[in-house]
Amino acid sequence: MKAIVIGAGQVGFEVAKMLANEDHDVTVIDVDHDALESVSEKLDVMTIHGTGTSARVLKDAGMKDAGVMVSVTTVDEVNIIACMLADRMGVETTIARIRSDELSDVDSVLRAADLGIKHVINPEDSAAKEIGRLLRRASATDILPMADGRLILVGIRLGREAPLIGRSMVDIQAENPEIKFRVAAISRGIRTFLPRGDDVFHKDDQVFVLTRPKSLPRVTEIMGKHDKRIEDVMILGGSDIGVRLARDLSQHKNMNIKLVESDLERAEFVAEQLPNVLVINSHAFDIDVLITEGLSDMDAFVAVTDNEESNLVTCLLAKHLQVQKTVALLSQSAYIPISQSIGLDAAVNKKLSISREIMGYLRGKHVLNVASVHGMDAEILEIEAQPRAPITRKPIKDLGLPKGILIGAVRKGKDLEIATGETRIESGSRSYIFVLRSSINEAERLFSSP
Repeated sequence: MKAIVIGAGQVGFEVAKMLANEDHDVTVIDVDHDALESVSEKLDVMTIHGTGTSARVLKDAGMKDAGVMVSVTTVDEVNIIACMLADRMGVETTIARIRSDELSDVDSVLRAADLGIKHVINPEDSAAKEIGRLLRRASATDILPMADGRLILVGIRLGREAPLIGRSMVDIQAENPEIKFRVAAISRGIRTFLPRGDDVFHKDDQVFVLTRPKSLPRVTEIMGKHDKRIEDVMILGGSDIGVRLARDLSQHKNMNIKLVESDLERAEFVAEQLPNVLVINSHAFDIDVLITEGLSDMDAFVAVTDNEESNLVTCLLAKHLQVQKTVALLSQSAYIPISQSIGLDAAVNKKLSISREIMGYLRGKHVLNVASVHGMDAEILEIEAQPRAPITRKPIKDLGLPKGILIGAVRKGKDLEIATGETRIESGSRSYIFVLRSSINEAERLFSSP
């Protein structure tokens, strides 16, 4: 498939990289020569200097032959116009990165579809929602609802006292037969692998478990964690993410939110927008103010300023003061494994989230959904088994699946089960599978008709 990516920034780079890795014919357009040169040096893609608002530039890029156009520049208007032009040129799938709420507001005069946009991605909204989910489960480093909320994937880092350490998955599951759960992946250092039954848990492993929501408290207990309700939250940074998060959290009963913003004018604006939030005007590195305002009494501390070093340092300070949950917004995806290894509880990267969300719309037609979590270097596919697909021929234990593929759960109509070795996948059923990126093409082949 021919794909056009407009915007060669970090988001555009990630999207182009994922598309190119799956053998798509990718062209990247940008007005920044240096950004294009960086893309050319690192990726096997074509680059064109120009703007996405120019019909001539889009024609030169081969837009009329493209199956998808993704516009992820930092300017909403450019992304909107690019989608309008692509839609007029017959592109089937158009995706735009848009920060404004104008197109999603219920009272909006225009809808995204009116502008030729098939899907809108709002990075700030996505990040705020992800942080909100993390705060609802204090012991989790990552959390992802699946199967319309009937399943939940939770990431938990094993402390030195975790009862799992030194034991295998087979042992743990044998001791807890009443609980349906599946250890889907383990991140150890900078490596992610999909475990087998005889793999042993180590200290500091980040373990990703698939289970039903009602079983989650028991699963976290098995992992050596105990959730405490989060009520007092301090948010550092009055950015759009900080404001969205504060607004969402302040709507919950018994939650007390403090937001710290360094710019006086911005702080006054935020205070007007959020009457139920205490807004404090202070510099991020003014530790005395943070402590005076009760940092050590917080249940959670979230740093979402534009300065990732500030986010890291202040979260480390919060952990030093025994704050139960810390979440940092990081712009560099490479910082995420480092952040958790030095003691932070969770990290969110909005650019990586956007690029992976976009890929959910660009898989084969039998792939119904794609998801990912930051701490796990693998993708989660909701995929439908086609008639006579290789995956339908035997029970899972007899299929000889490669190490890069793990079946987490299977859904047939209203029935949903956590997969075991005896599970048999039928044609038309949906499976939730965990796949290392090197095995994605093999996974799609297994679920496709011969």
